[in-house]
Amino acid sequence: MRQTGNSKAVEDWPTLLKNNARSGGQTPHPARSPERAVWQFRAGGSVRSAPVLKEGNLYVISVAGALHAIDVVTGTAKWKFQAGGQVHSTPSLFADQILFGSDDGKVYAVNHDGTKRWEVPTGAEVWASPVIRDGVVFFGSADTKVYAVDASSGEIRWAHELGGRIYSTIYATERQLYLGCGDGKVCCLDSASGKVLWSTATGNGIDSSPAVMDDLVLIGSEDFFFYAISATTGEVLWKYETGLGIASSPAIWSDLTFFGSKDGFLYALETQTGKLRWKTRVGEVVTAPPMIGDGVVCIQAGGTFALDTSNGKILWRAGLAGAIQSVPVLAGETMYLASLSGEIYALR
Repeated sequence: MRQTGNSKAVEDWPTLLKNNARSGGQTPHPARSPERAVWQFRAGGSVRSAPVLKEGNLYVISVAGALHAIDVVTGTAKWKFQAGGQVHSTPSLFADQILFGSDDGKVYAVNHDGTKRWEVPTGAEVWASPVIRDGVVFFGSADTKVYAVDASSGEIRWAHELGGRIYSTIYATERQLYLGCGDGKVCCLDSASGKVLWSTATGNGIDSSPAVMDDLVLIGSEDFFFYAISATTGEVLWKYETGLGIASSPAIWSDLTFFGSKDGFLYALETQTGKLRWKTRVGEVVTAPPMIGDGVVCIQAGGTFALDTSNGKILWRAGLAGAIQSVPVLAGETMYLASLSGEIYALR
């Protein structure tokens, strides 16, 4: 933990939706309407992936493949690393490494000083975020394979081929991996071997990344449905239909699951039953995952919306230059946002 200039501790945010549990943040901070920009950083190109935060450094990758390490107090760059291709993958932090995938088919591990530690080649672009568990990096590639790689050395432990391109970020438990696939299936793999334990078909391809809660795998599909699937058997326990395809990854808070749909609505469903608690229109298309503060759920859809978690009422909206598709990071009283225009904002 590092102290910012206002002497309040900054909480780390090391991966997509803060942690491998896909909690969407669940910070004790209320995500108030930001009143001012503390600083603004220009990444030199459009940004589609989400920022991550560790020990006072904000890590942001532009689509052009430039990884920036930004000091959260001053908003100045500490260093820059250039990948060999475009980047849509949200980075993940492990020990002293920053890991991310690239359109050049590689996953990179970059040291905290900006030097490359290792790279692993795959056969196609990697848009999914690497997930690290027990010293192993798991990720899927558009070459249809799931990879398990040693986090320290970059050595491939195993690679298992599935039936379609993989853009879904894996949810890793102690022994199982859960992910969606371009062939429309939700898959459960053994984390030690990559063996498929079960697969469940939906009606179209899957870009959404799953969350797992109380033996439920929660995930959206391009077939317009959001699914709750038994993590043990792969049985569909309930599904809920929206107006268009679902690329947004869910975030879970209390007894609710939040996600966006390409129909422009943010949905809140009861996790156990799939019953609609509320839905609110926030844009033309919603593909970003939601982020959760204290009683507030935030979503980026052509601007940043904050809604009351209990009833879906819009509490405030922050409109910034360029449509925003990534996930905001909430640390203390500061919110960090990345925009398609390449601007990174620290708002308070």
